[in-house]
Amino acid sequence: MRKAVGLDFGTTNSAVAVASPDGSVRLATFEEDGRSIETFRSILYFFHPFDEEAQHRLVAAGPQAIAAYLRAEPRGRLIQSLKSFLASRSFSQTILYKSFYTLEDLIAIIIRELRSAAEKQFDNLGTSVVVGRPVRFSGAKNEEDDGFAVKRLEAAVLQGGFEQIHFEYEPVAAAYKYETRLDHDELVLIADFGGGTSDFSLLHLGPSVRKAEQGRRDILGTDGVAIAGNDFDSKLMRHLVAPELGLGANYVSNGKLLPTPSWIFKEFERWHYLSFLKTQKTMTMLNRVRLEALEPQKIENLIHVIDDELGFKLYKSIERTKVDLSDEELSSFFFEDSPVSIEKKLNRPEFEDWIDPYIFEMSKCINRLLARCDVAAADVDSVFMTGGSSFVPAVRRLFEEKFGASRLRSGGELTSVAEGLGLRALAMGT
Repeated sequence: MRKAVGLDFGTTNSAVAVASPDGSVRLATFEEDGRSIETFRSILYFFHPFDEEAQHRLVAAGPQAIAAYLRAEPRGRLIQSLKSFLASRSFSQTILYKSFYTLEDLIAIIIRELRSAAEKQFDNLGTSVVVGRPVRFSGAKNEEDDGFAVKRLEAAVLQGGFEQIHFEYEPVAAAYKYETRLDHDELVLIADFGGGTSDFSLLHLGPSVRKAEQGRRDILGTDGVAIAGNDFDSKLMRHLVAPELGLGANYVSNGKLLPTPSWIFKEFERWHYLSFLKTQKTMTMLNRVRLEALEPQKIENLIHVIDDELGFKLYKSIERTKVDLSDEELSSFFFEDSPVSIEKKLNRPEFEDWIDPYIFEMSKCINRLLARCDVAAADVDSVFMTGGSSFVPAVRRLFEEKFGASRLRSGGELTSVAEGLGLRALAMGT
């Protein structure tokens, strides 16, 4: 019997779900630090050639990648947020320790590891899978870019061992999961907040819809915006970290006072570009700037972060601060890796002021979707919010103001899309 398999390949986390004929869904579990988890970090670690472990394997993925990175000496290359590159034609391939990899090659490594780990639990997954996709891929400017991203993701999943690939919008997949709760019909807005995109779908869900449709749900409309958790992180990076690494600092060259190149910090704001800063050209330039800098220690800090591949460690510190601000009005940002030491206080209103333009863009996207579907906010019965950024108070407040707090629903924020994809696979008979 074919398995109904759903694959949620995410910017930050991925998950695999298998649905049974009775409608139950099981998530694949993965080992991390001696505990079992239901999400797999979408991350790769390429071992440095001089690392003893490189004699046995070249690359690790997911939790193993993080563990290898943390114990590595010398440190290799950590690659993350690969999904954010799918619509980018400028990223065709990269060189990692003298080997060429296309973006599809890199994503396929993660897919294969996901599949291998899941098959330890479920046995052979078969050749058919339903894969989630955002309504609008990060960086896609038009439908052509969007189609380009889908084809690349499909090629990577094929390399990962699947042959029959079906795509479903991620918020629609989340709707399949949410619908299992319903014993009555509702008009539902699904809000799915990923690492790279925020996607919205408006659907009729419930028993009568299930019976009538027998598969595809009654989708009134979908829309999305390439703004999500990574963008919130970028604001924390710019305001808390970048000034301590030389943003706004000056150096003297040929008698002229010049600012530290700002493009460096643009890359720092996008986690998925941070790994590619460590080039001979960039490092030579930064060492020259350091010699002429008015605040050389800050440039030394910048060089240290890039040279020692500290992006993940920085990300964890920023993520911790962001999570704290979801629960508390005041948080502390702390990062230390000698000679770098950064400690700053941050309050929630200040953070919300930084991300307010992003909240505004989300609001415009929701309004656009409602208008296109000719639906008033008052007619929406419930709003199901999923994804990590659904915990951010400013995001929740946006929906409370539009729809009322009593209509907001949540649950399975990191796994509902994968579970819904499994249910979609079951409905399709794949």
